[in-house]
Amino acid sequence: VIDDITEARRLDAVRRDFVANLSHELKTPVGAIGLLAETLLDEPDPDVARRLVERVVNESFRVSRTIDDLLELSRIEAGGVLAHEPVAVHLVVQEAVDRIRPAAEHRDIEIEVGEVPSRVAAVGERRQLVSAVANLLDNAVKYSNPASRVDVRAASDGTTVRIEVEDHGLGIPARDVERIFERFYRVDRARSRGTGGTGLGLSIVRHVVANHGGEVAVRSEEGEGSTFTLLLPAGPGPVAVPDS
Repeated sequence: VIDDITEARRLDAVRRDFVANLSHELKTPVGAIGLLAETLLDEPDPDVARRLVERVVNESFRVSRTIDDLLELSRIEAGGVLAHEPVAVHLVVQEAVDRIRPAAEHRDIEIEVGEVPSRVAAVGERRQLVSAVANLLDNAVKYSNPASRVDVRAASDGTTVRIEVEDHGLGIPARDVERIFERFYRVDRARSRGTGGTGLGLSIVRHVVANHGGEVAVRSEEGEGSTFTLLLPAGPGPVAVPDS
């Protein structure tokens, strides 16, 4: 009897990597919070104490973001029956932009939204689609140079809706492009510590697109920036909607 255990071993390796990465993502900020709290106990200088408290708050937000992203990813992976209904793309884009704009303004990054015709619609669940676009925008803002621009465009040919998020930042090395949608994968871990994030955003995007029977593509040139494109089934409407 021959039993091929290749897939079982692959899944077990994926599970081990996931647990190891998750442990690291949670242990690092939790450990930092503990050390900062111990230092605060004996810190007489109010200015130093304030800086330490600010770091505690930042590390707490980091833990919270990791947990929120894990819950979001788990909910999306669970799938279930999606609401197959027309969703106005311009509203999806606007909600996603509103969610990310404070972080963009903090880094002096302008989010430029091309005019999206109100009649352009995608078929699916609004909440998941907003999550996907917001994660692409969040990723673009994090890896853009300060005082630069992120462009968002959407169009439809009557069959497929195309949503593009383009940044003019660091770009992605060719060797990493195939892996960026994996959970917790970081192109440059040292750089990621400075930009924040959980390493789950693009994984969430991949699962949303899969749930909607679409595709996600990326074009990137190191040092020049990246363009992520969502291709989704179009909702009922005109046969063709020209690019804005």
